[in-house]
Amino acid sequence: MDIRLVEGSIFIDELRPYLGRLSAMASEHDVIIQGVNADKVAGREHVDSAIIKAMRSMDNGTNVANDLGVEIMRYASGKRQIGEAFSIGLMEGQMNVLFIVIGETASVEGAVIDLSGSIEPSSVMPYSDSKKADIVSQFCITTDELDAVGDEKIPDLVLERVALVDVLK
Repeated sequence: MDIRLVEGSIFIDELRPYLGRLSAMASEHDVIIQGVNADKVAGREHVDSAIIKAMRSMDNGTNVANDLGVEIMRYASGKRQIGEAFSIGLMEGQMNVLFIVIGETASVEGAVIDLSGSIEPSSVMPYSDSKKADIVSQFCITTDELDAVGDEKIPDLVLERVALVDVLK
């Protein structure tokens, strides 16, 4: 199983047809492709943690979603409910995006090439101050928490929320 991340910016004119094209691309390459809003991602560790927890839940049969991509979104979003997990998903307009591609190596490579051709590549995954408002809102991080630990701990607070997805049922 190979996992690759493709990051950059994109303009999505209409979401539903775009998601249809992503689904067709995933089927064509026999891979899972999950897109997330990179402005709500607090770095590589956040993404890796969500992927590991989602894969583990699928293996253990404790998953809520029947689709690995949606299960990854549940963890990445810090939300237990599938409907709420889409809050970290793709949206119409200009956005920073992170695609998670999972499958056999040769298949993943083909999908990554196709995805890379449709986005403007840039490093949008690392946490930065420009993401603070989106992340604080997404993960319901309180002013009291920030006062106690400081803004530099936001990525750690996000990891805590990812871990709590399993606990808060």
